[in-house]
Amino acid sequence: MRVFSVLTLFPDFFDGPFRVSMLKRAIENKLVKVEVNNLRDWSRDKHRKTDAHPYGGGAGMVMTPQPLHDAIRAMKKKYRTAKVVVFSAKGRLMDQAVLRELSRHKRFILVAGHYEGIDERIADYDADFELSMGNYVVTGGEYACLVFIDGITRLLKGVLHNEASHQDESFEDGLLEYDQYTRPEVFMNRRVPEVLLSGDHAKIRAWRKESRDKNTLENRPDLLCKGETP
Repeated sequence: MRVFSVLTLFPDFFDGPFRVSMLKRAIENKLVKVEVNNLRDWSRDKHRKTDAHPYGGGAGMVMTPQPLHDAIRAMKKKYRTAKVVVFSAKGRLMDQAVLRELSRHKRFILVAGHYEGIDERIADYDADFELSMGNYVVTGGEYACLVFIDGITRLLKGVLHNEASHQDESFEDGLLEYDQYTRPEVFMNRRVPEVLLSGDHAKIRAWRKESRDKNTLENRPDLLCKGETP
């Protein structure tokens, strides 16, 4: 079983996602356990504040270290081997290779950053990994937590109905996925490529390889610059 213990200022954010689809089945089948913890429960401020103005000036607020540190310590006592993951715009890119690398760990403490981020001392002293969703900004780390949990969960044996499903997906070997088609054969005057109806598995594999190369070159040429050549 994989355990994800989330530390967040907005626990209600997670009310829905774990009640549907693959994540719901994984939780019901006890392949995954998700705990959502309200970070304010560890605040020593009488108003349960967890943020303050940044030293040096600037806009926005920064999450203070005390509640985060105490919450992480409490979770560590519960899950001694847990890896602490902090989600931050300046972290390592959370791509498929990273998810596969981290999927070998059994327990995670996930810190959902907010506002202008968290006090750097938490990232320095408490975090095992600092990850970013990508080159854009979202409201908070809760979104990244969901992506991380979903991405790790689908790699676990027994979660997907077909164990080979994730092996042909985008990014598994550095390329994007090939184009997909299903019934009907003709839709809006466009026909499914004949090769996919041929039953010739060798030709289908070749067509899919060409489709992956084309999609990657057109939409994500940066992937090809990392050494994965078509």
